[in-house]
Amino acid sequence: MKKVVIDAAACDGQGYCKRFAPEVFDLDEWGYGKVIREEIPDELVPGAEAAMEACPMQAIKLL
Repeated sequence: MKKVVIDAAACDGQGYCKRFAPEVFDLDEWGYGKVIREEIPDELVPGAEAAMEACPMQAIKLL
């Protein structure tokens, strides 16, 4: 399992995280990304990695 975090200060609300990994990310009431599963199983890691690479603000980190 890996842990995923979003830097809220860096996120600008483009929503790539939810598009690439809706099982891991959602959008809050203002349209900014939020993590809905901090610890993700191995089968969700590829989607989270794709979201991390797609994020133009580099706000997503996998630990």
